[in-house]
Amino acid sequence: MASPSGLPLDGILVGLCFVIVRDLSFNELYGDVPFSISKLKQLEGLDVRNNSLTGTIPQDIGNCTAFQVLDLSYNKLTGDIPFNIGFLQVATLELNDNQLSGWIPPELGKLTDLFDLFLGNPGLCGYWLSSPCHASRISERATISKAAILGIALGALVILLMILVAACRPHNPAPFMEGSLDKPVNYSSPKLVILHMNMALHVYEDIMRMTENLSEKYIIGYGASSTVYKCVLKNCRPVAVKKLYSHYPQCLKEFETELETVGSIKHRNLVSLQGYSLSPSGNLLFYDYMENGSLWDVLHGPMKKEKLDWNTRLRIALGAAQGLAYLHHDCSPRIIHRDVKSSNILLDKDYEAHLTDFGIAKSLCTSKSHTSTCIMGTIGYIDPEYARTSRLTEKSDVYSYGIVLLELLTGRKAVDNESNLHHLILSKTANNAVMETVDPDISTTCKDLGEVKKVFQLALLCTKRQPSERPTMHEVVRVLGSLVLSTTPKQVLPAPPAPLPSAKLPCYMDEYANLKAPHLVNCSSMSTSDAQLFLKFGEVFAGSVEHLKR
Repeated sequence: MASPSGLPLDGILVGLCFVIVRDLSFNELYGDVPFSISKLKQLEGLDVRNNSLTGTIPQDIGNCTAFQVLDLSYNKLTGDIPFNIGFLQVATLELNDNQLSGWIPPELGKLTDLFDLFLGNPGLCGYWLSSPCHASRISERATISKAAILGIALGALVILLMILVAACRPHNPAPFMEGSLDKPVNYSSPKLVILHMNMALHVYEDIMRMTENLSEKYIIGYGASSTVYKCVLKNCRPVAVKKLYSHYPQCLKEFETELETVGSIKHRNLVSLQGYSLSPSGNLLFYDYMENGSLWDVLHGPMKKEKLDWNTRLRIALGAAQGLAYLHHDCSPRIIHRDVKSSNILLDKDYEAHLTDFGIAKSLCTSKSHTSTCIMGTIGYIDPEYARTSRLTEKSDVYSYGIVLLELLTGRKAVDNESNLHHLILSKTANNAVMETVDPDISTTCKDLGEVKKVFQLALLCTKRQPSERPTMHEVVRVLGSLVLSTTPKQVLPAPPAPLPSAKLPCYMDEYANLKAPHLVNCSSMSTSDAQLFLKFGEVFAGSVEHLKR
């Protein structure tokens, strides 16, 4: 039997035992949920949905009392639900879409902090379900006794009799009020906070009506922490509605303050937050709708809309860099993204890049760094220095951005089965064979492969192990801006974000010839930081100068 693809869950947990793991979903993990999980005392949550886990749920999982989230859904788990799972203090418990069977333990009634519960498994039985031995999806915690069932039946009978009596009585219909469909009655419904005029004159009921209470047919994507729906507003303009999976009512005030800050940020390469609604029934965020989905969809998705040529990829890289540079250097307070990845780079109808999901966790304070209480980010993009120290700086975002550049250059995923893209490129670099990994769509559309090699060097500089050796996002924008400038036809040349001296372009085209003799890098139009930047390229890309001259 062939060994399964992906990574074993127990190995991942051992490797991350020093961090507070939040999300390992959609990673093709396999194997059992390890019995040693209860020993990871720092673990505040485990999200392993949409993997290939097998075996049973460990009996001692109830010892993980620090858990706030436990999501084992969409796997291949078997057996029954351990009774001591009722000893957890989770706000979210999702076990649906497995192969679980047996009776639902009554100890689940002890989950006093629970807001979301999903148990849908065909083999489960118990009073928790609407009918015996039938899988159902439960979003509120409730225990129903036989007496309660009898009371509900009697109540339903009384209501039915009242309806029959009302139907038999003659009555005059109330006059229809014009516009009543557009102005539903507000009966203590969740508050909709509007941050952008595009959503003016809308209320919560409008959104629910337009999406049929967030029906599955309006889903346009899934994220690590949310489901995204498309909603067409009254003015016929679409918005993306992001419904968050987790609820943390004790942090709602702080979260609302962060959303107000994010809503005030405007930049052409950032996705605008248009509004939000926070309530026990679900936290909703409303964003600009992007016609071409995410960069991940275009590069790796099952339904690729079209091939990306080299110039388009360069513009996407530059747009994402400009958005990130704005967060790092021009916002007040400055913001660390925390989860830069290709699925968080959205593309509009013209394939211009827009960063999303920024500033939701925490805004960067005035100090140069911030010590985080949990590891944020996605496997394959996480800065190894950040994962080791839990210390977060702008250079952590720079590392993740470098991985995105490698995705653009190769068309490969950051992590694919057991292959790590960054490690692969480093090994190819050591053998002077990095160009073997270039996406064929680039090779057929790029007129000067030297530009591709420069972006490879930039990506490797961004992913250097020491954060201090990585460039700033302003420097990244400067390098990519020069490449986009050189590939844009003069007759349709757009105005660059910042004016560049006319003599600067030749310096960028010729600087590699001087890497072996640093004292020759003396172009008057190149700043000291630029010269140092390219000298560092030489350190990263050892022995590649001769190859670049070809």
